[in-house]
Amino acid sequence: MLDRRDAVAAILRRRGRALVVTGLGSPTWDVAAVADSPHNFYLWGAMGGAAVVGLGLALAQPSRRVLVLTGDGELLMGLGSLATIGAERPPNLSVVVLDNERYGETGMQASHTARGVDLAAMARAAGFPAASTAATAEELDAALPALYGGAGPVLLVVKVLATQPPVRVPLRDGTHIKNRFREALLGPQASG
Repeated sequence: MLDRRDAVAAILRRRGRALVVTGLGSPTWDVAAVADSPHNFYLWGAMGGAAVVGLGLALAQPSRRVLVLTGDGELLMGLGSLATIGAERPPNLSVVVLDNERYGETGMQASHTARGVDLAAMARAAGFPAASTAATAEELDAALPALYGGAGPVLLVVKVLATQPPVRVPLRDGTHIKNRFREALLGPQASG
């Protein structure tokens, strides 16, 4: 298994112009710690919604790659999103699941992935043309080109250690996050 923060840093080093949507909790803290940007849309209090927010953004911005970084617990909360994404098949959407096999926001209880649930297999069954799992640095490195250049939707499960690096909490003001993101995406006239 990989160090979560190191994995996120490796993923975001290649992001280019990609728009990033983060799931509740640890994925938000990790992205804020390694690559805060106005092109990040941090979700607060929307457990289960990261993948479908990413879907909406990918459909609205077909010329931009959209990368969702979420956790296993958050995706398990909204499994229907895999079916919706598989049916829509946005070619510019990639979903990364940081899978520590725990529900980190509620006390580190074992999640369903610790009991054998295979999120990559579920994504393939839902119609994702590319879905895989990476548990080593070499597997992660080999999977990165598909995240940014493969025909989507792409799902990558990254097996990470159940550790808690120092928390880096970005601004929690939803209106500010939305306005910052819209202005970065659409220009200064968008926030008015």
